Amino acid sequence: MRTACALLAAALLGACATPRPPGQPGEGPWTSGRISVRIEASAMQAVQGLSASFELRGDGASGELRLISPLGSRLAAARWAPGLAVLDSPQGRQRYATLDELSSQTLGEALPLAALPAWLSGRPWPGATHTVNDAGFEQLGWRVLLARRAEGLIEARRDAPPAVQVRVRLDNEAP
Repeated sequence: MRTACALLAAALLGACATPRPPGQPGEGPWTSGRISVRIEASAMQAVQGLSASFELRGDGASGELRLISPLGSRLAAARWAPGLAVLDSPQGRQRYATLDELSSQTLGEALPLAALPAWLSGRPWPGATHTVNDAGFEQLGWRVLLARRAEGLIEARRDAPPAVQVRVRLDNEAP
C-alpha cells in the first residue's frame, strides 16, 4: 500500500516533466526529485506516509514514473496513457483504466489527477473554477501552495477527510 501511495503521489507530478513532442507518449527528458506523501487516518485506514526519490517523464495524459529507495534500488514503476495505467511493484503488475481508478483502488479514494499537471506548472486546471490567494490558489477542494515554486518546492493539500498532503522537492527548478 505504501508503494502504491507513493507512486500515485508521484504520478501527480506529471506537469513537472518537460513537454514531449506530439505522438511520442512518455518520451523526453526525465524530471527527478523527492516526494513526500501523507494521508491522515480515516475510519477505513491508519495514517499513511512515504518519502522517496522519483524519476518522471511525460504528463498527466501519458508518461512513466519510477520510485527509488534511498539506496538507489527501484521500488516501483508506473506507466500511463489514455485508457490505461499500469503499476509494477514487488507485489506484481496491476492494470487500471485511468490514473483516477488507480488512485481510488490503491488509496481508497479518487484524487484529481487530471488537474494536478496544471497545478504543478503553477496554474489552475482549466476544467474547474478556482480562487486565487496569496499562497497560490484553491481548486476542487485542494490548496495549491506555490510560494516556494521558484526554489523547486511545491505543495498540495486537501483538508477534507482524510486530509492529504503532497510535498515535492525537484532536483532542478520547475519549468
